[in-house]
Amino acid sequence: MLYLDCAATTPPYDEVIDTIAEVMKTHYGNPSSIHGLGVQAEKLLHSAKEVIAGAIGVQPANIICTSGGTESNNLAIRGAAYHYQNRGKHLITTQIEHPSVKEVFYGLEREGFRVTYLPVNRNGCLELETVKEALCEDTILVSVMHVNNEIGTIQPVQAIGQLLAKYPKVLFHVDAVQGVAKLPFSPRAWGIDLCSVSAHKFRGPKGAGFLYRREGVQLKPLLVGGGQEDGLRSGTENVPLIVGMAKALRLSMQNLPEKLEHKYRLRRYLVDGIVSIPELTLMGSERNEEMAPHIVHFAFAGMKAEVVVHALEQRQMYISTKSACASEASDPSEVMLALGCTREQAVSGLRISFSDELQIEDMERFLLALREVVRELSPMLGKSSVKRGKQR
Repeated sequence: MLYLDCAATTPPYDEVIDTIAEVMKTHYGNPSSIHGLGVQAEKLLHSAKEVIAGAIGVQPANIICTSGGTESNNLAIRGAAYHYQNRGKHLITTQIEHPSVKEVFYGLEREGFRVTYLPVNRNGCLELETVKEALCEDTILVSVMHVNNEIGTIQPVQAIGQLLAKYPKVLFHVDAVQGVAKLPFSPRAWGIDLCSVSAHKFRGPKGAGFLYRREGVQLKPLLVGGGQEDGLRSGTENVPLIVGMAKALRLSMQNLPEKLEHKYRLRRYLVDGIVSIPELTLMGSERNEEMAPHIVHFAFAGMKAEVVVHALEQRQMYISTKSACASEASDPSEVMLALGCTREQAVSGLRISFSDELQIEDMERFLLALREVVRELSPMLGKSSVKRGKQR
């Protein structure tokens, strides 16, 4: 079995599973309770936040624990838009954001906010000048993902943060779900005001995540009640999952430069193999420095993506189509359309995403299986589709 869908989710570390079970069994107190069990849970919660904050170079007070990336994105974008709407009602994002970001903006548009959706280039990268041109007196928030979850393109968030430093009334939010623990990431140094993170993308538990909030940034809470998480996320904290998230982040950040170098070697091997198959078209850039180390995306024009996914599944190899949140829909990929792909290509996109535990031999096995699948399926295509697939 070869699991190549790590952008959708990752198997949790054994140590994380053990830690979560131990906390559930022995530290089940409510961290808001004043008795001993509650105090123990509160200490564990604070310790976990210290680990999380230390991993990204911020303070524990900057960390708001949530249920994952979707809630973090909603809290950051809605919370900022509602709180600062007296300054203006113009928001900026890109055409290739995750559904948990773009659907929030669609909703805010219906509520009277004005949203600019910035285009990207053919490789899926946002140009800095495009951001600058979209800014106006009414702008209160810019939201740009760190790594595109479908194509894998790294966005210039550090440069955008430097640009927005000249606009103190404009907040900068980054969906860092596919970047944290995969690439170097420093929200404070990069001028980021808010960033969203999800634990199950770095071998932590599902149902846990956090939002980094810079000091001084105010948000209108989406959930009210007991006032937990500095009043921004009411509800009893899920201490076992938060502790598990902290442990997973610490383990994932260990030896990050070595892991990064290893995954880029795997990516290079995989990209070279895909480019050598005439029927396939690589999405994004062939250059490692422009792309995340763990995601490779390609199109098999004329062939529905799910057909390829199931053909590989029969060989016990697991990849995906677009974002896992939208993979069951047969509509063309909005991200691929934004890159200028044809509709035929945009329904044929396939995503490979992998962990640092794999080796070159695993990529060799996968490429052998992929070539077999392409040979089997190619007779189903018209000659014109095959020719289009050769164009790069």
